[in-house]
Amino acid sequence: MQRDRVVRFLDELLAVGSIPDFGPQGLLVEGKSEVTKVAVGVTPSIALFEKAIEERSDLVICHHGMFLDWESRVIRGPLKRRLELLFDHGITLLSYHLVLDAHEEHGNNALIARELALRDVEPFGEYRGTRIGRKGRLDPPLSHDELGRRLRETFGGDPLVFGFGPDPVRSIGVISGGAVSDFQQAIDEGLDAYLTGEVKEHVQEMAREAGVTYVAAGHYRTETFGVRSLGERLEREFGLPWVFVDVPNPV
Repeated sequence: MQRDRVVRFLDELLAVGSIPDFGPQGLLVEGKSEVTKVAVGVTPSIALFEKAIEERSDLVICHHGMFLDWESRVIRGPLKRRLELLFDHGITLLSYHLVLDAHEEHGNNALIARELALRDVEPFGEYRGTRIGRKGRLDPPLSHDELGRRLRETFGGDPLVFGFGPDPVRSIGVISGGAVSDFQQAIDEGLDAYLTGEVKEHVQEMAREAGVTYVAAGHYRTETFGVRSLGERLEREFGLPWVFVDVPNPV
């Protein structure tokens, strides 16, 4: 399959450029002109690229990107090694960040909402002019214990939960990744609970005082859904085999 055809398909599917981001989106590094196998993962790293090479992948799709606004443009150290691995093996690197978070079909948040069996799902959580998250109802409502079990089934491991909200839980907002600062939007919208990937020290008392449950299910664990869905889509569209490259991260 031609590399450029795959890139063009994904760029159009995800509407690259529709949401301002922290760095370039879509094609980051150009590799071989033909694609035979796709590797998908969360964050570009030496470990991920080495595993992709072991899998004989020539196209890598990551949720997080490289060459971000705050990163040095000097190519040395780990960045140099990452690029060497890509260049030496002719691997193309793509990244889809906020546009993938927000996507109604393949987005992390839409897929999490589906896994949690939310009903009446709506866009939620405005960021840079776009509502990238999702909110919805739990019907039937779930007790805190029942919600905990569903979260463990969905994400694996034990999430950190500040369970100060109503019990049972009837409504929840979801923004994958590190959306700690968006907790206030869940409070303002009167939701019973809010789920994201990370947490900061002040959140415990913020949750207690607002009477809203806060769930930190892991930045990494909440952002594996979108790239997996893209792998499945490419297999359906082009017959390309794909693999999820797991580089587990406790954060």
